[in-house]
Amino acid sequence: MIKPTPEELQELAKESYAETKKYFQKLRKRQQKRLDPLMQDIHEKEFEKTDCMECGNCCKTSSPIVTEKDIQRISKHLKMKEVNFISQYLERDGDDFYVMQTVPCVFLDTDNSCFIYDVRPKACKEYPHTNRRKFIQITDLTLKNIEICPATYNIIEELKRRLPL
Repeated sequence: MIKPTPEELQELAKESYAETKKYFQKLRKRQQKRLDPLMQDIHEKEFEKTDCMECGNCCKTSSPIVTEKDIQRISKHLKMKEVNFISQYLERDGDDFYVMQTVPCVFLDTDNSCFIYDVRPKACKEYPHTNRRKFIQITDLTLKNIEICPATYNIIEELKRRLPL
């Protein structure tokens, strides 16, 4: 069972937003050398008990950036020309990145599985990015992901417990 549920998450994320933003600002000033190993440990422990298939909220509510390599890999898998894949599934966002045209993701099945899981975009594979090196550089993204991903919420709450500022 995923806790909090995606329904509860919106309220919890709103309640903790200001506190978490302030926490990240303090964390940036401290240049924590042990932050990345700590984040990787918390991330691994969270995903030992989290089954993303129970939720799928990321695929239901947001669109990943799709890189040129992703386009090549996915279109090959789908036996499509890249230009056809782009026109059928992608659009440019405000920052001129390719993203999926529709949300929920067109490749999301009713059981929260992904039709293209083995060749999914890099952004999907790495989501929610909480084990990324130089985590401190993506705290703004993490603030957004807290609203979407229960695991991200749990990871950041655990970080605050284990690394109080």
